[in-house]
Amino acid sequence: MMYVIFAAAALITVLASVKLSSYADVLSERTSLGGMMVGTLLLAGATSLPEVTTSATAVFVNNPDIAVGNVLGSNLFNLLILAVFDVVYRKKQMMSQIQSSHLLTGFVSLGLTAFILVAILTPSGVVFLGIGIESYLLVIFYIISMRTISRAGSPVEHMEAAASEAVEVVESHHTRAISVKRAKIGFAIAAAIIFASGSLLTLSGDAIAAATGLSSSFVGSFLIAGATSLPEVVTVLVAIQLLNYNLAVGNILGSNIFNLLILVLSDVLYRGGSILSVASPVSAVTALAVIGLNIIVLGAIMFWRIRSPHKGYALPSILLILLYGISSYLIFTF
Repeated sequence: MMYVIFAAAALITVLASVKLSSYADVLSERTSLGGMMVGTLLLAGATSLPEVTTSATAVFVNNPDIAVGNVLGSNLFNLLILAVFDVVYRKKQMMSQIQSSHLLTGFVSLGLTAFILVAILTPSGVVFLGIGIESYLLVIFYIISMRTISRAGSPVEHMEAAASEAVEVVESHHTRAISVKRAKIGFAIAAAIIFASGSLLTLSGDAIAAATGLSSSFVGSFLIAGATSLPEVVTVLVAIQLLNYNLAVGNILGSNIFNLLILVLSDVLYRGGSILSVASPVSAVTALAVIGLNIIVLGAIMFWRIRSPHKGYALPSILLILLYGISSYLIFTF
């Protein structure tokens, strides 16, 4: 029964996330939020709400491993999505057409993930107001990174707005067909549904871990993370079909940066000290895998920018997929 509940919760979460992104797009375009950083944050929060809900619920049920594993696993799964589509649409040679501005976004994601890996392996033990010092530093690094990206002219708004743009195309209507009032009501309803389904996703995942003996880190890193990242599949697929490869890559790399902030929220909610200090060593393996996959993506973008693509174009993405499989096995058997 728990598997049926998990599958139903995952499906509802995905469908509600699609609608939520659409309504967020309307509000950002047709209200005073449009064109402002707040609008970008609204869209970012909308597309990342499933991860927020599942991680928060994991903290409330006193399972920090699921909270941490969900965030890192979502980032791992997002990179897998990019690699799979790159292989499937290898004739389009997507990685050879990516703007250099996205490299900075990728390096920021790489650096923040490396910081989290170090925090998990060697926690400082310093806690202020019930929150680990690592979370404060993560926020500071995030703010500095966003300012650097903005000054460098990197398309920050494309990081998360990509999801809403893709959803709009999928639904085949312009946002002006939805009134602002309807968008506000729809946004609130979709958010409430995601809160409920995301919570149910975590609770059923926790039950699966207890019943099967699987580690909470594995359940969070793969089962729950995979379910909450499914909306990204729609985003990347539509962006590629629109031949907007920068939109596809920018959304994945930007989402991975924003997702890391969920760890800060989880730390705020967790009352047992720093959440990273109690995370299972399995989470460190997941973080290391995210770093490895991120390096492959960045390397592919840089390499194909200076070399003409040839028959071996898809090799980096194939390597990424293989590394994902190996890391999955290691986390499962850890």
